[in-house]
Amino acid sequence: MKVEQKGHTTIIKDTHGETAAFLNTLQHEHNSYKNENLILDLSHDKNLKLEDIKAFADLIKQHKKQKKSIVLVTDSIDFNAVPQSITVVPTILEAHDIIEMEEIERDLGF
Repeated sequence: MKVEQKGHTTIIKDTHGETAAFLNTLQHEHNSYKNENLILDLSHDKNLKLEDIKAFADLIKQHKKQKKSIVLVTDSIDFNAVPQSITVVPTILEAHDIIEMEEIERDLGF
């Protein structure tokens, strides 16, 4: 796991390609990141399945209660099959764009 701070956003990369272990680690360390916008880079896991993405639902729900954004990055799944409550994009640049838009929406009171 590699952690990188970029502005008001923290990028956490799964460097081993083991999504289940990565999620478990994130759940244990969530208090460290609960007040930051998160980009979770899962692009190292080329065997990622929709079920793996859905496993993040509880963590995402918990994080959004803090009025912070959380975006998953991978290009190895069908984006149309992902539930609307989970934001998944193919690149880190797009993840930053989503977070910026969500920050603006929060500032405007949406």
